[in-house]
Amino acid sequence: MLTILGFAMIATFLVLIMTKKMSPIAALVLIPALFCVAVGKGAHLGDYVIDGVSSLAPTAAMLMFAIVYFGVMIDVGLFDPVVRGILRFCKADPMRVVVGTAVLAAIVSLDGDGSTTFMITVSAMYPLYKRLGMSLVVMTGVAAMANGVMNTVPWGGPTARAATALKLDAADIFVPMIPALLVGLLGVFGLAYVLGLRERRRLGALRIEDEESAPTKEAVLVGAGAAAGPARPLKRPVGGGTDDVHDGDDDEDLLKGLDPDRPTLRPRLYWFNALLTGVLLTAMILELLPIPVLFLLGAALALSVNYPRLPDQKARIAAHADNVLNVSGMVFAAAVFTGVLQGTGMVDHMAGWLVDTVPEGLGPHMALVTGVLSLPLTYFMSNDGFYFGVLPVLAEAGAAHGVTPLEMARASLVGQPLHMSSPLVPAVYVLVGMARVEFGDHTRFVVKWAALTCLLILAAGILFGTI
Repeated sequence: MLTILGFAMIATFLVLIMTKKMSPIAALVLIPALFCVAVGKGAHLGDYVIDGVSSLAPTAAMLMFAIVYFGVMIDVGLFDPVVRGILRFCKADPMRVVVGTAVLAAIVSLDGDGSTTFMITVSAMYPLYKRLGMSLVVMTGVAAMANGVMNTVPWGGPTARAATALKLDAADIFVPMIPALLVGLLGVFGLAYVLGLRERRRLGALRIEDEESAPTKEAVLVGAGAAAGPARPLKRPVGGGTDDVHDGDDDEDLLKGLDPDRPTLRPRLYWFNALLTGVLLTAMILELLPIPVLFLLGAALALSVNYPRLPDQKARIAAHADNVLNVSGMVFAAAVFTGVLQGTGMVDHMAGWLVDTVPEGLGPHMALVTGVLSLPLTYFMSNDGFYFGVLPVLAEAGAAHGVTPLEMARASLVGQPLHMSSPLVPAVYVLVGMARVEFGDHTRFVVKWAALTCLLILAAGILFGTI
């Protein structure tokens, strides 16, 4: 019964947010609360929620201060040269813009933190997508998939969890998987190319005049599609779904994010901010301190040095309060969902049912089975739940048929491109929140492509003999 109710709860949640009948925060809170009562454990709801909040509180703190930190870095102009370089590469060609999004997300993902990747990628690419009228779900989908592939680096989380759960060396798991993961990354780049061509056909070719030749400091978008016309700035999307259209001053402010005369710039402190960011990311990779503590210290230092006056500090915090509230609120709402799933035992029964349904004849192919199961399991469960709860059970079943723990561990990484768009991953709310995209729209778009990317990695792993 718990198995059926668990799947029913997840299905209800996904249907409601994808059809936009409920907001993600409301669905994350109310749906599990109702199902908790339905299984007869309503009296324990408070305990489950507190347990969920306690487990996700460090993540929420990390996201809050990371948003403030990188928001300040954007304000002071740290990423302006990167964005200008991307703009020069993209040349306002939608195909290049989408490919550039995938490349940027993959490179930034080397720091091992999805939230950081999404904040930098969206901050860099959002103004260009808005000006060209491109679909923002293309941006969020491509960024999530690129980050999902790169999330398998040993310091990213899943590989370390698999190594810990099966008592293996992370390098022995990851290094042989590199060729298969590169195939998956190339698949994401190829998909970005195809999606970019589709956007190009929808919008027509555009170009941005060279800054040196432009009569004004702000780059001007010029129509160069089917019908030539006068210079025109594109400030609203012309297609791609209702989620791409936003009215009001918020979008105008974001479109001016690269204004070379904005008062928040601190050009004299550029190298200090670059060094501070480099030290912060290095400390994060080396795990010198817990990540929430690092971002808390970094945000405080960045604010104090760049904006020594108290009113300026308050203004910067207020400027990013909307993102902070949206993301942290979503994380704590997700804590209700995960708390009920785990506290009622639904997640254990669901995992056990899936393992038990594997036919006996597939025993020698448990690595393949694990790779396939990693798609739904890592989407509907946290990485901790999958790698510490399910993977050891699958590994034992595989060992009985001669499948090595290393093969099982490598296969377990296959589902990460899909996992990064799971409603249980806090970082995805940073992505959709900063991109002003409805979570349901993002889910509808990305699930099929992310699943294909996962299967491509699995096929490559089998072909190369690592799975």
